[in-house]
Amino acid sequence: MQFAKRILSGVQPSGDLHLGNYLGAIKNFVKLQKEYECFFCVVDLHAITVWQEPKQLAQKTREVTAAFIASGIDPKENILFAQSQVPQHAQLAWIFNCVARVGWLNRMTQFKDKAGKDKENVSVGLFSYPTLMAGDILIYLATHVPVGEDQKQHLELTRDIAQKFNNDFNTNFFPIPEPLIFGEATRVMSLRDGTKKMSKSDPSDYSRIMLSDNEDEIVQKIRKAKTDPHPLPTNMTEAEKRPEALNLLTIFAALSEINTDIVVNQYAGKEFAKFKKDLADLASAKITPITLEMKKLMNDITYLDSIMKMGKDKAIEVAEPVLNQVYDLVGFSK
Repeated sequence: MQFAKRILSGVQPSGDLHLGNYLGAIKNFVKLQKEYECFFCVVDLHAITVWQEPKQLAQKTREVTAAFIASGIDPKENILFAQSQVPQHAQLAWIFNCVARVGWLNRMTQFKDKAGKDKENVSVGLFSYPTLMAGDILIYLATHVPVGEDQKQHLELTRDIAQKFNNDFNTNFFPIPEPLIFGEATRVMSLRDGTKKMSKSDPSDYSRIMLSDNEDEIVQKIRKAKTDPHPLPTNMTEAEKRPEALNLLTIFAALSEINTDIVVNQYAGKEFAKFKKDLADLASAKITPITLEMKKLMNDITYLDSIMKMGKDKAIEVAEPVLNQVYDLVGFSK
């Protein structure tokens, strides 16, 4: 069966988008829209696997939509929508709950990391998150999925579910989606600890650059970013042994859209002060226009809601016949 080249990817409306969200996901979406039919959703169903303040959730959903558009995603050429507004995601996820096996989900390391020692008290949704992710992808018969390091295992599960469904029902209905893994800064680390992922939950504001930061705040955060006492590394082997240096070098590379080893060669043996100034100038030049456009869009809620409404309608138009065919294959009565 031939499948169109189609992308599905999403961002959680957890609020306070930062440089890691931009470099690890949104920036790459902008490139993908030139080559694929793209579905970009705000995954609010995934967000509520942990508690979300209801009064803030809709606003956070709009913020992600604004970030998509401000970063360069064309809402006329791509489908932008909120996951919860397309009920076929959850409907297909239930069928996949009956296809997937508990043992598969028990092996998901991200659940273990998030649940920690309190796994008996977390939501069932947090445990079954990957089957909903499979539903997100396969309801559009997506052929490719951009993934970071922390989502590769979930995509493998999606592939397993698609294969098992096809085998169980003697069909080749679902494609086996391929991962798209991007090079530089797919996993952006904290500016205060190069061994930890950049996160809005870090107690230090200086650990992350927010998409809402102004130019002065970006410069100050980079200037205060943790480094070691040595000059910049002279080669990639050395850089990989120095997490704070490597993090800043990969951020520079991602913002410049060049390979990290080129940046290492450019600054080999130089002092961090000069490099940080150049990085601050680069980050300000790239992020500030996005920040300003996001603020403008967030002041026009009617426009953002109209974009999501248009995206919802287009998404349902694709998803509904797929679900109908799945129901036929499973044997549900009409």
